[in-house]
Amino acid sequence: MFAHRYGPWALIAGGSEGVGAAFAHKLAAKGLNLVLLARKPGPLAEVAQQVRGIAQVQVRTASVDLRQPDLLERVRAITDDIEVGMLIYNAGVIGPSPFLDRPLEQNLKSLRLTVDGPVILAHHFGLRMRERGRGGIIILGSMSSFAGSRNFVVYSAAKAFDVIFGEGLWYELKPYGVDVLSLIIGLTRTPKLVQAGGLELAQKTGQPLLEPDEAAQEGLDNLENGPTWIAGAHNRERATAYAQMDRRSAVESLSGASNT
Repeated sequence: MFAHRYGPWALIAGGSEGVGAAFAHKLAAKGLNLVLLARKPGPLAEVAQQVRGIAQVQVRTASVDLRQPDLLERVRAITDDIEVGMLIYNAGVIGPSPFLDRPLEQNLKSLRLTVDGPVILAHHFGLRMRERGRGGIIILGSMSSFAGSRNFVVYSAAKAFDVIFGEGLWYELKPYGVDVLSLIIGLTRTPKLVQAGGLELAQKTGQPLLEPDEAAQEGLDNLENGPTWIAGAHNRERATAYAQMDRRSAVESLSGASNT
């Protein structure tokens, strides 16, 4: 039973909108209680209200900046009294900008969000999952991780870390009954993508948009099929094409697609 294997609580980092909110609705429908983390309290409260309206589950929210050094302390303050059997790390920054035009501190904050955050939370909750002999971890990756890309230099590198990190964690935790999945998504119709000009990019390149609900459903459907799953048939086709390219061609292809 899903709730027994991955419950009774699921924590979603980046659970206030987009794919994170879609995961919240789907997990609640499966009977899991939720801890939702994000910076903006308004969207968090809205998702929590929606979830409570469709399922008889408990929902805790916390306005947390995942880039800050007190991340674990803040998370433990609202989770030490509960059993978290599912961790979903959905946070990441996608705003395009040339590396040298972005202040150094912003680049470092991006690394703390995309690299430090999943390592910290996977270590903390993974220890407990290993002890119980059950649990699940989903770490969101990106099609940008297949090669370096202009305007996404740090983001692409950080997402590549997420994918490789999740794959190694999958192998280590598999013998203990803990499922780990690196869920790779491409252009997905989220508020952040819209703000970053993603709709225009999709129209320009002819890339189909993935819906948040599709990405979340494919992640849950393939949680036992790790270490990696690419959401969206069109993204899987693109991944096959990138795998057949030499590195220079892959970088040039991704960089051309990201030229907004």
